[in-house]
Amino acid sequence: MTFMANPSGFSIRPEPMTEPGTPEAATGNAAGYDGGGPRRSFRQRRRNRHGRGLRGDLLLPTLPGARTRAERFDELVMESADRLSDLWGQPMEAVDFGVEDIPADLERLLGTFERAPLGIHRAATAGRRGLITIYRRPIEQLADTDEELRDIIHEVIIEQAAGILNVAPEAVDPIYRRSRRL
Repeated sequence: MTFMANPSGFSIRPEPMTEPGTPEAATGNAAGYDGGGPRRSFRQRRRNRHGRGLRGDLLLPTLPGARTRAERFDELVMESADRLSDLWGQPMEAVDFGVEDIPADLERLLGTFERAPLGIHRAATAGRRGLITIYRRPIEQLADTDEELRDIIHEVIIEQAAGILNVAPEAVDPIYRRSRRL
């Protein structure tokens, strides 16, 4: 054992066990690594601890728990967009759907005590397609269950589509506001 001085006092560090006259003793490397071959990364050395093999996925990709909240939210938005496309056909073909986490001007809205928007729309013009953007975090905060989340997403998309089509939300989808408690 050797003693190494450090600012807090002395600490004990065991010396490697090597035979005198061996290459390890000359370099001071008990592991025998001479620097000549490829060295494995930290991750490669740590993943196969105790000879049990590499760790696998905790859940198979096909199981519902393997998807993140954002991925599940995106799927719900696409389901709602597909329903609108089935109901309206051609007018909805020129509309893109997007998902963002929060509105860009959220701090300003919160400073004025306004409610955060759940979505926005931009009508199609000659040079660009229409766009419906849904904000994930404000919608997730409103929903208590997965079913409520699905309903709120669909209603927000209906409201934004109604703004693009210049019709009442009830005319866009007959099931609008049937199950929502707001």
